[in-house]
Amino acid sequence: MASSQPNMRRFLRDWRQDALNKAQYDAAIFIGDKLLSMTEDDNDAFWLAQVHFAAGNYTRSHDLLSKHNLVGSNPSCRYLAAHCLIRQNNFIEALALLGELTPTHLFSSNAKRKTSRTAARAGRAGSKAPERQPDATGEEESSNRRYEAGMCYLRGLCYAKQNAFDRAKDAYKDALRIDVQCYEAFTQLMRNSLMSPDEEDEFMHMLDFNSVRAPMGGDDPELQSEPADYVHMLYQTQLSKYRNPGAFNAAVESLSTHYGLAHNADMLVARADLLYTQCRFKDALAITAAVLEDDKYNFAAYPVHLACLHELGKTNMLFLVAHELADSHPEEPCTWLAVATYYFATHKIQDARRYFSKASMMDATFGPAWIGFAHTFAADGEHDQAVTAYATAARFFTGTHLPQVFLGMQHHAMNNMTAADEYLQTAYALCHTDPLLLNEMGIVLYHQDRPKDAAKVFRQALRIADDTGADPHAWLGARTNLGHAYRRLKMLDEALDEFDAVLRDGGKDAAVLCAKALILLDKGLPDEAARVLHEALAVNPQDPIATELLNKALEESAVGDVELLMAGLGTGPAGGEGAEQAQEEGGAGDAVNVMERFEAELGERKAAARARAERRVRGKGPVTDPVGSKGKAARAARLDGLARDDLLDGQFDLLQVDGGLPSTN
Repeated sequence: MASSQPNMRRFLRDWRQDALNKAQYDAAIFIGDKLLSMTEDDNDAFWLAQVHFAAGNYTRSHDLLSKHNLVGSNPSCRYLAAHCLIRQNNFIEALALLGELTPTHLFSSNAKRKTSRTAARAGRAGSKAPERQPDATGEEESSNRRYEAGMCYLRGLCYAKQNAFDRAKDAYKDALRIDVQCYEAFTQLMRNSLMSPDEEDEFMHMLDFNSVRAPMGGDDPELQSEPADYVHMLYQTQLSKYRNPGAFNAAVESLSTHYGLAHNADMLVARADLLYTQCRFKDALAITAAVLEDDKYNFAAYPVHLACLHELGKTNMLFLVAHELADSHPEEPCTWLAVATYYFATHKIQDARRYFSKASMMDATFGPAWIGFAHTFAADGEHDQAVTAYATAARFFTGTHLPQVFLGMQHHAMNNMTAADEYLQTAYALCHTDPLLLNEMGIVLYHQDRPKDAAKVFRQALRIADDTGADPHAWLGARTNLGHAYRRLKMLDEALDEFDAVLRDGGKDAAVLCAKALILLDKGLPDEAARVLHEALAVNPQDPIATELLNKALEESAVGDVELLMAGLGTGPAGGEGAEQAQEEGGAGDAVNVMERFEAELGERKAAARARAERRVRGKGPVTDPVGSKGKAARAARLDGLARDDLLDGQFDLLQVDGGLPSTN
């Protein structure tokens, strides 16, 4: 009987593992309990606790570990016990169990191993590497290191629940410095935007990807180091898409070509995220739609998918997505993000705010929900509440520049140019390559009477948009703003070229046509200006600025005709004929009387036209900004009483690029 006991132990362990693999947790618990009673082995107790954890019995799992005094025995048991406490939302107790000290000695050990591997590679260059034998001690050490990294990750979760995001970020980074394969820590850093693009790049250089090795048994050093390159490329696809799109494309191309990941959902979502940052919404939507068609419950794809649907105005598709998710997965934050986005797109702001809030309460680290929640206040013109909401998002997601951009936009809307400039500069320190940010910086500079600096920033935004292959229609606002800056700088030909490009790419727009007409007036071409203004009024017959400018253009054109007529009467062929006819009718004195009567009649007509224009303006009252987001009144008065540079100030406020509902990547 005794001799058969080892076989029985092996049989029961295999049975327990087979049941666990099949998710037959009751069977695994039943067999595991019998095995533990038979052996009273700590390893069997640990595995029974693992089965309870997999079955969702977190309290029983933790009590079993404590009963057998396993919590402090080794890293694996302490990790499992802390994980049980976190699943029960006992974050303070879990943090007390994990401790707040990071095993920094593992960092130096990591560096030593890297140095020894470099020396080993140099030795292999001159001789064949000896075949390595399995080392049980080395395997145990590697396992303990991974559990230590896992505990750093759990420590970060506890800090995040306490809103200590800086400490959470440090804990996640420590986990990766101990074990670069701790993907849970990596995804927390990326998904929650805890690092700026520059920080991400610097941190990637710190990680020891050479520690990722192929299983023992191979003699080819290239094959053994191949997993390091593979993991590095996988991580590269998850980084911010603003800093180095070239490196991202290279990584995706290699993974697609050599490892068959061309149609992998994560690769496709990462590519869609890149396209979204480049404002190529149709291309991004095509990719996310393909991903969701294959797996409609891939929740990682929904933030970009919903944002693209909103940008493209596809409210019917938003409704269908939101309705289906609400029926099938009401427990997912993405479901209520979809519902809120639909309401936001249909201008039901109060409903959108309620569901954005619900999504953020379900997952406090869900960045799109926080940004959307703040957008609802901005859409209602409640700037103080919007600033508070955006500031909360900026505190939660310290690595992304978008909350800072939106804070700058809100302060600009409240005419706090100094505060707006500070927030936009903070955003620029986090990200240098976002055309949206550069456009907003240029607008603030323009309103600070720095048109030369504004033009420089607008040109930089358009250059980055061209480099990334962005859709030209997405940056019509920035190009129009550049035209206004050129107009202020009296670079009339350059401004005219920009406005012509906007009209060519984006179709006829009354505000742009008014700006073009204003330049033509400055160039002394009132007839051309009048033609352009008639086009503007055909687009928007009630446009007050187009009406005022048209009156001015007609007045200038009439004055020019009179001057030509006077010149003709005085000299030249026409003048000679007129003089001869006047003499035939009664002499030169009669000709002078004709000119005096003509000038008097022209003066009366001009006065009557000016009076009619004044009555129209007084009848309409003040003309407010059509957007309603700037809190300014667009001045509607006689053109003679206005500086031409101020005439389109209200229209200029229309040209901010809509931030949409971006992901925080």
